[in-house]
Amino acid sequence: MNLQSILSTLHLYTYQSNENPEISSVEMDSREVKPGSLFICIKGYTVDGHDYAEQAVKKGAVAIIAEEAIDVKVPVVLVPDSKRAMAVVANYFYDYPTHKLQLIGVTGTNGKTSTTHMIERMMQAHDKKTGLIGTIHTKIGNQVFETKNTTPESLTLQKMFSNMHQAEVDTAIMEVSSHALDLGRVHGCDFDIAVFTNLTQDHLDYHETMTEYQRVKGLLFAQLGNTFHPTRKKFAILNADDLASNEYKRSTAAHIITYGIKTDSDVMAKHIKMTNTGTEFTLEVGNESYQVHVQLVGLFSVYNVLAAVSACIAARVPMNTILSTLEKLEGVPGRFELVHAGQEFAVVVDYAHTPDSLENAIKTVKEFAKGTVYTIVGCGGDRDKMKRPLMAAIAANLSDIAIFTSDNPRSENPIQIVKDMEAGVKDHSTYHSIIDREEAIAYAIEKAKDGDVILIAGKGHETYQDLGHEVVDFDDREVSKRLIKERLKGC
Repeated sequence: MNLQSILSTLHLYTYQSNENPEISSVEMDSREVKPGSLFICIKGYTVDGHDYAEQAVKKGAVAIIAEEAIDVKVPVVLVPDSKRAMAVVANYFYDYPTHKLQLIGVTGTNGKTSTTHMIERMMQAHDKKTGLIGTIHTKIGNQVFETKNTTPESLTLQKMFSNMHQAEVDTAIMEVSSHALDLGRVHGCDFDIAVFTNLTQDHLDYHETMTEYQRVKGLLFAQLGNTFHPTRKKFAILNADDLASNEYKRSTAAHIITYGIKTDSDVMAKHIKMTNTGTEFTLEVGNESYQVHVQLVGLFSVYNVLAAVSACIAARVPMNTILSTLEKLEGVPGRFELVHAGQEFAVVVDYAHTPDSLENAIKTVKEFAKGTVYTIVGCGGDRDKMKRPLMAAIAANLSDIAIFTSDNPRSENPIQIVKDMEAGVKDHSTYHSIIDREEAIAYAIEKAKDGDVILIAGKGHETYQDLGHEVVDFDDREVSKRLIKERLKGC
């Protein structure tokens, strides 16, 4: 593939050269450049790709796409917006891979990871080879790869989808973050089914207002297109119990399937019964009813199940396949995950890092707790500061004992982060502030008795802690197990 053929896909650009080099790869990271690469200069939050153009040329780049003039010895293509150009170029270079896959995108504040994993299981039971892109990892069939962002940049995405197509993947399921939608990372992705889980406060450090946050989430549904293909129908799967769905209905021309618990919907859960080992409910789909038991707890888990079921109905997965898969579903790592190490009290690790998800997690714990409920929670540094006092108030109001500690402080002082949290609970005496996360977990484990429940919230599946000056190994589940065993040995 030569440079001129790639440039034919762009609308506005300036190119003052007669050279037409062959392009063997497209890169946005100078470290990945090899002989024959086209290097695209992207301006990021902390790094400007224009500063690395010369390095890319030294490593073998034969052409550059940039937003500003660069003095290098290879052709430079100037474009108004290199990120937009990258999405177009990536689609062309990898031969529009999402046109060859069934693509399901899941967006919302909470539940994206659990819902995508449930859909993956149901599609696999339907004999589909799947690909998965999300917070925990990326999968192509049974191969697992590390994930850096919930939703990668457009160039990385298209390469992943191309690899999936080459591996004969039928269906790709991906989490779609609000940042990705706003920054155009999913430009060029041909979604067939778009799923909305819920909208609660998060990422206001970036979006600033809930109105803007809601608008950005709605882009996924608006971008499903405005036409009706006879053989490739587009579907919007909407949570009828969330008011934002009313706006998303107006934003899309796609076929709509609604789900809910409180509001009359196409797919509903009724007569819900919960224990500490699972949940039973009646699943209603149109005029049909089915008795369902899942090995998951919490009302939020029921919503995730409904979202996944609705998406799979849109994908024409038979109901008997959906139902048989639900019976075997296991939890997603770090999502309300029970930690067992021989103790008589319960320890739950959950990714809850927003006010709404924390409230849901604590309320679920209280459904089966027979004794004291301990909630260990922190807030991430360099992120939405407005939610810190809100989360602290929720933990203190709903728990018997709340413990405020470090999450991923990043460049911020963890003591100040905890002080921001304490501002929401000035009148409470049921909380403790223990800055060191391991010490906070150890405190609860030392105090807990038979029938008590310890909820460790915020980090879930993460196996590290970002302390700003260094990233250290830290897994809430492994730390808890070790501390429990140490306590049991000491008894």
